[in-house]
Amino acid sequence: MRKRLILIVCLIAFVSVFVEAADAQKTEAAAEAAAQSWLNLVDSGKYAASWDEAAEFFRSKVTKSQWEEMLGTVRSPLGRVRSRKLARAQHVTELPNAPRGDYTVIQYSTSFANLPSAIETVVPMLDKDGKWRVSGYYIKKKPQ
Repeated sequence: MRKRLILIVCLIAFVSVFVEAADAQKTEAAAEAAAQSWLNLVDSGKYAASWDEAAEFFRSKVTKSQWEEMLGTVRSPLGRVRSRKLARAQHVTELPNAPRGDYTVIQYSTSFANLPSAIETVVPMLDKDGKWRVSGYYIKKKPQ
């Protein structure tokens, strides 16, 4: 009887770990899909639409016209994307200067027409309505 009880407890623990891992994969996939959808807007020059689709937190920190101006100044000169490969994704619940929540920090190794080696960081967050939306976007030249 005791062996059977131990076996049942182990089985429950195994199933619990498996379910948690599956949930984590779904979360990461949803965050990555949100990031890719948002990047498609930015890549096609739809800067106003990218602001519209961003997280509420993002929109509270920058106006649509400020966002359009910033991307026009920073992103447009880089030219079209030649390639973008997922480098890493990490789920976090705390970020500097941001409210506590569910975030996925996604980094891409990206090549632009006028910047062949860059790191793009896109930070989707789980918004108040339960949808993943981008709350941060950064580009930096990859160190040589």
